[in-house]
Amino acid sequence: MNNWVVAYGRLVVKLRWFVVLAAIAGALFLASGGRFIEFSNDYRYFFTEQNPNLQAFERLERTYTSPDTLLWVLRPNEGKITTPERLAIVKEITERAWQTPFSIRVDSLTNYQHTRAENDDLTVRDLVESPQALTQAQADAVGAIALGEPVIANRLISDDETTTAIVATLKMPRDDQVATSGVMTYARELLADMRAKHPEIRFELTGSVALSSSFSEAAQRDLKTLTPAMYLVLALTVYFLTRSIPGTIATIMVVTLSAAAAMGLVMGWFGVKLTPPSSGAPTIILTIAVADSIHILVTMLVEMRRGREKFDAIVESLRVNWGPVFLTSVTTAIGFASLNFSDAPPFRDLGNTAAAGAVIAWVLSVTLLPAIAAILPMKAQGTLTRQSEFMERFAEFVIGNRRMLLVATAVVIVGFTTLLPRFTFNDRFVTYFDDRMEFRVASDWAADHLTGIYQISYSLSSGETGGVSNPEYVAKLEEFANWFREQPEVVHVSTFSDVMKRINKSMHGDDESYYRVPDDRQMAAQFLLLYEMSLPYGLDLNDQINVDKSSTKLTLTLTDVSTAQMQDLINRADAWLRKNAPEHMYSYPAGQSVMFAFIGRNNFNSMTTGTAIALILISACLMLALRNLKLGLISLVPNLTPPLVSFGILALFTAEVGFWSTFVIATALGLIVDATVHFLSKYRRASIEQGKSPEDSVRYAFSTVGTALWVSTFVLVVGFAILALSPFKVNAMLGIMVALTVAVALVIDFLLLPSLLITVDRRKNAVAPADAAATSPAE
Repeated sequence: MNNWVVAYGRLVVKLRWFVVLAAIAGALFLASGGRFIEFSNDYRYFFTEQNPNLQAFERLERTYTSPDTLLWVLRPNEGKITTPERLAIVKEITERAWQTPFSIRVDSLTNYQHTRAENDDLTVRDLVESPQALTQAQADAVGAIALGEPVIANRLISDDETTTAIVATLKMPRDDQVATSGVMTYARELLADMRAKHPEIRFELTGSVALSSSFSEAAQRDLKTLTPAMYLVLALTVYFLTRSIPGTIATIMVVTLSAAAAMGLVMGWFGVKLTPPSSGAPTIILTIAVADSIHILVTMLVEMRRGREKFDAIVESLRVNWGPVFLTSVTTAIGFASLNFSDAPPFRDLGNTAAAGAVIAWVLSVTLLPAIAAILPMKAQGTLTRQSEFMERFAEFVIGNRRMLLVATAVVIVGFTTLLPRFTFNDRFVTYFDDRMEFRVASDWAADHLTGIYQISYSLSSGETGGVSNPEYVAKLEEFANWFREQPEVVHVSTFSDVMKRINKSMHGDDESYYRVPDDRQMAAQFLLLYEMSLPYGLDLNDQINVDKSSTKLTLTLTDVSTAQMQDLINRADAWLRKNAPEHMYSYPAGQSVMFAFIGRNNFNSMTTGTAIALILISACLMLALRNLKLGLISLVPNLTPPLVSFGILALFTAEVGFWSTFVIATALGLIVDATVHFLSKYRRASIEQGKSPEDSVRYAFSTVGTALWVSTFVLVVGFAILALSPFKVNAMLGIMVALTVAVALVIDFLLLPSLLITVDRRKNAVAPADAAATSPAE
């Protein structure tokens, strides 16, 4: 292969202007697809159509009203919310909330449909019709009534009457960025207006529409901040490590075109929508593209420092690095491509984009980079020589202490691995964002003072059309709701049985003894019909009863529960239903909280297969490339152990991981192979092709590739560490853990791998002299 690589390198140098223009033109064509890139703000995009939790959620949505909501939550700095002046504020927000685009329903303390008995009639009116006309005693009575109504107590008003919420239900178009932006603009303008007019009251905005908006806002924020930061860090890092301005310019051109071309190809031409996870693709591509360029650039500069002419140094760098750089690009692409096994489509998009970026970066590294290097004035600086000399001294340290290093690193690896069983999955979608996102601040504050944002719903069938009026069904529904009210994880229960009890009481002259489920089915059906006919438009019971009145929805608002706690609650409820309710009432809960709570567990199961396949393919590539089974098997050690150590380090600080953790190994796997491939390829060349001893082969590997390895690893670590600045926690944790894994991989490659190679090859060296002595006389 070396002969044709040399011929190729000379051709690139000779046709350098043509190569530069052709490479740039091709990359710009792919990048031009960027004009078609669209953001996705639909949280459903995190789930495949086959996901059972998503399917249950969409069935619930089709049966009842839309689950999309906005909540304006307000709390005075002092005193209660139930004063005439503050109730007037609630009513104003309620009326303005109806003007929110796509709103189909607004619920608040003031427009709560309160039933009263007036003679023999049932009267249904707003709880507060004219707040300005109320006396304080009447306002206090409003608070007392509200706290006595299970439908709104601890949902629309806190038990201390200091906090209330106005809830707008919206029928949002699916995945419409413009529509969501318009809704949020109106909602935030209303919020800002209220804050300006009433500084003595705190107002916050949350809800599922705010959640959807936060996803796209986080993605755009990452692109606007992290990508420019990455450019700056890359430029400074490459310059200070190589002290070559032309080399830095060439590298930045390669990585820029690689990222732009990959984004344009996958997300533009192929129409893949941009999401918070996939918004990290540019930063990742910039990082992995630098690794290829660094190896070629550093080798070229080192050869120039040793006395070669620039053109010859370029050709020699291509000859030496062609195989390893190609192999690391392939393995990196395989690692990212394994994300296609994920149960979360955004990470499939991230994997495909990064894989495409790895391939494009390799193409540009062996075309554009050497051609630019041939054009720009290059000068080798003494810093690379000093780094090479340091690597040679480091090699002597490793060789001299190989036994101690072998034992010590093995003990450390085993020790950290034993910590892994501590981990449990815990996914709560509010914590996907940090405090820089207003959705996180608002949701946490609302949960502390009024109600949580985590809700799950059951669609409970009566088994017959019109069966919601069946006293036996309503009684069982009430029994199930009361059981939930006793559970520590539950903040509020919304159930149709409370409506029926209130109607029954009002139809009997507001006699408290009738605040119970009606005994007669026909009477219950008549009461329900009369009540529905009394409700104003937009405040009907469609959010609780299906069209043929055969099922009702029971909704739970939960505390800040962990995945394990939610699973335990669901299991207990499942057991209760199976034991106490008829078979037709059995239901599994649905909702955004259920979907996100188990996303980590589902992805772990799917990514286990993907990671295993990626590992097999990468190992096969290594064995074929090295053409040595023993070296291929040895390579598994430094490739498998870094993720174990990095997660072991994480286990020292936390026992919880989210669904981001299922992608760390697949993402890091192709990257950590980089150092192993380059080190083993140089070791093999010295050992097999040049006949050097294991010790000399290790010295050769450190002296020829050690500098490039630590430089490229440093860039990888810094690049992924920049993702830690993302307000989207999934990206931040993925960046931190991949950076840690890559750093650990270099330590293992520099300490454990050389020691392992020398130890394994000792037998060969011990036999070789004896064989030579035995054959000498014959010769």
